Amino acid sequence: MNSEVFELRRGSTPLLVSLPHVGTQIPDALRTAFVERALWLEDTDWHLESLYDFVGELGGTLIVPQFSRYVIDLNRPPHDAPLYDGGNNTELCPTRFFTGEPLYRPGRAPGPEEIETRRRQYWQPYHDALDQELGRLQATHGHALLLDAHSIRSELPWLFEGKLPDLNLGTANGKSCAATLRDTLAQVLANGSRYSHAVDGRFRGGYITRHYGRPETGIHAVQLEVCWSCYMEELPPYSLDESRAVYLRPLLREFAASMLYWAAQHG
Repeated sequence: MNSEVFELRRGSTPLLVSLPHVGTQIPDALRTAFVERALWLEDTDWHLESLYDFVGELGGTLIVPQFSRYVIDLNRPPHDAPLYDGGNNTELCPTRFFTGEPLYRPGRAPGPEEIETRRRQYWQPYHDALDQELGRLQATHGHALLLDAHSIRSELPWLFEGKLPDLNLGTANGKSCAATLRDTLAQVLANGSRYSHAVDGRFRGGYITRHYGRPETGIHAVQLEVCWSCYMEELPPYSLDESRAVYLRPLLREFAASMLYWAAQHG
């Protein structure tokens, strides 16, 4: 299923993988509002389609947006409340790079009407599709599994102190999935001896994980944030490094497969 906003590739198992920050399009009408640097799209979740190329083989469903997070952030709440208290945050329609500098030319940042237009045009269709697919999977299998997949530069002082752990599992402090699933996935990460990891640390799950994870109804959602340093160059042109990615892909596959195995045992 394709639309101008996203591509949806349906599978046969209860797993749905969302890649909300991989889009790279900016509408022509908006391009002149951004500073030139923004057109390099540096805060994209680079190369995740390549890293998660196994989703179809596992029978999972994949949803991939077309437009950049600079247009609108699909992992932020529609009312634009901050995700994390007590620190810097980026908005529903971001106005700053992850390094803190302005994304827009002076006086060109979107106002309330423009933000609402983007919400309706880009954010709402993606979330309608997420909601419908989770409903379809739950109706078909009796439960649904949502993996919200992300990646980020390993050091961003404007957002957090120091270097992030390599792999960051978020479950809204255990509220977005069953405790046994959280434990299972945490063990998968712990077994990946090449990588450091955290569970519900700096990244506890964004809007998608928190909103859709309803384990009491059979919908289990988790977020996995991976540091770029695990698989790519962290400076332009942000190239994929296969010598590193070759070790990460099997772990990501095991992570997703463990969700399905858990569901088969507990569903």
